[in-house]
Amino acid sequence: MDRDELRSTALLTWPQPPPRPEALAGLPRPFQRRAASLPQRLLEAIAWRRGQLDWASGVAEPLTTLREQLLGTRAAGPPRVLLRVDEFPHARGFDAGDGFTTDAYRRFHAVLAEAGVPYLLAITPRVSREYADPAVEESRPLEDSEIECLQALDREGVVFGLHGADHRTRHASPRRHSELTGLSPAQTAERIDAARASFAQIGLATPVFVPPFNRFGRRQYDLLADRFEVVCGGPESIRLLGFSPTPAWRGEAVYLPSYPPLYERAGRVLAELERLRRREAGIWAPATLHWGWELEDSFAALTELAAALAGCTTPWVEFLDAVGATRELA
Repeated sequence: MDRDELRSTALLTWPQPPPRPEALAGLPRPFQRRAASLPQRLLEAIAWRRGQLDWASGVAEPLTTLREQLLGTRAAGPPRVLLRVDEFPHARGFDAGDGFTTDAYRRFHAVLAEAGVPYLLAITPRVSREYADPAVEESRPLEDSEIECLQALDREGVVFGLHGADHRTRHASPRRHSELTGLSPAQTAERIDAARASFAQIGLATPVFVPPFNRFGRRQYDLLADRFEVVCGGPESIRLLGFSPTPAWRGEAVYLPSYPPLYERAGRVLAELERLRRREAGIWAPATLHWGWELEDSFAALTELAAALAGCTTPWVEFLDAVGATRELA
């Protein structure tokens, strides 16, 4: 059993003392690393699309079972939801014409804040015009109202994840949309470091990375892990990094993909949340909302979800504490 597997298991059972390696003998090993070869990743992506691989059977149930075997009755409890929100400014927020405005985001935030739901917000320092068209180069910096909004969110305890530099894809095909794939290590580092520096200049820390379009190259992972405590992913990440239990230590960072139905509109997330609560799973449950999607029903489903999340959402600062506590385990 390697160090990443031991640290991942300790993260699963945190804040209980980490299990001793001998206590894991004979138990299931959901965190055991598999070969991330291209054929394996493609097979997993195909299985995911066909419904042969999913969150419930591939992540939730194996991790719940392992917790129960390690902790006994102490394993039971509500899911520990880690809520991520994509993205601000909105990728379609170059101008106010589409309605993805700062005022609209403030209304979204108010729903979560009134319910006392902590979350991580994916943010970009520039906003692209026609972000899905790689032939367009125009982008703008953050407006004063956007900076003021972010600084107010920071004071309220929102944690931030860097969401790239400008959320513009380098590839025209929707199946390949990515801001990062194809960049050299030097180009990737320059882009990420400049974006983080932009936020540091206005007093905002970004300890988490949220890849635009959930896509980055497998060989870019180590570069990201050297800079961030947590590297996120999503369903689009499967083809590039493989299907993974979540959260799981990978090298210098925790890899935290979010999968449907917890990566969905609020109504679908709520249904899965209720199932996990009935199961008393007690596992980390990475959930992702897109605030632009929730505009479609004027935040009605979000309001219902927020009420349910109030009792089972873990603040990201606590999760980052757990990451720090398990980092140095041998």
